Amino acid sequence: MGENVTPEAGRAARGGGIGRRAVLYGGAGAVGAAALAGCGAGGGGAKSAADLKGKEIAKVADVPVGGGKVYGDEKVVVTQPAQGSFKAFTAVCPHQGCTVGSVAGGLIKCPCHGSEFKAADGSLQRGPAKEPLKEYPVQVKGDGIVVT
Repeated sequence: MGENVTPEAGRAARGGGIGRRAVLYGGAGAVGAAALAGCGAGGGGAKSAADLKGKEIAKVADVPVGGGKVYGDEKVVVTQPAQGSFKAFTAVCPHQGCTVGSVAGGLIKCPCHGSEFKAADGSLQRGPAKEPLKEYPVQVKGDGIVVT
């Protein structure tokens, strides 16, 4: 008469510890957790205006009229909506903390979930974010843009 042995009991009898399925499921969970962590905290926290006060965050020549540039190290995006008018905002999307990726067509765009913000004032144009980008006060000093 044959014995009814569960797969787990069979592995244990053969000295095998963890099965392939457990490894695959565990690995998939770890990958999923890493992806969520990258989305939620990958952009890191926005810096306060006090942290950046007096710091040159961009060069005038690097920020195109009608466009902008993302400075990932400082977590700042600088725009020039009109000739000689510069704006600076946090580059950390308020939705889940990703760093915004580009400025084009008058919009600051987050690559993670598609939120868009107006380059002229940081206002929310398209969600899933529910808040605008935080603005930093700036002024031109020489050839640099400095947080005031």
